[in-house]
Amino acid sequence: MIGIGEALVFFILAIVVIFFSLATVLVKDIVKAALSLVFSMFTMAGLFITLNAQFVGVVQVLVYVGAIGVLILFAVMLTKNTMGSDDNGN
Repeated sequence: MIGIGEALVFFILAIVVIFFSLATVLVKDIVKAALSLVFSMFTMAGLFITLNAQFVGVVQVLVYVGAIGVLILFAVMLTKNTMGSDDNGN
């Protein structure tokens, strides 16, 4: 049986996951979107841990947050940003 504290932590983490997932889709800045995706995946690992699936939570952190998140951030940082350049056609 789930206690009140565990259920409260689960629902708070679920709300945080929904917030960061919406921020990933709705934010215009790609770096902020990538960071909110990493935070969303990290919070999903917290949800797995509250559901007594500790192995899945640790794998989520290692694989998705660690590897995929860093890969996305490197891809975002290495792409050429043409917005905001002061080229002015000279």
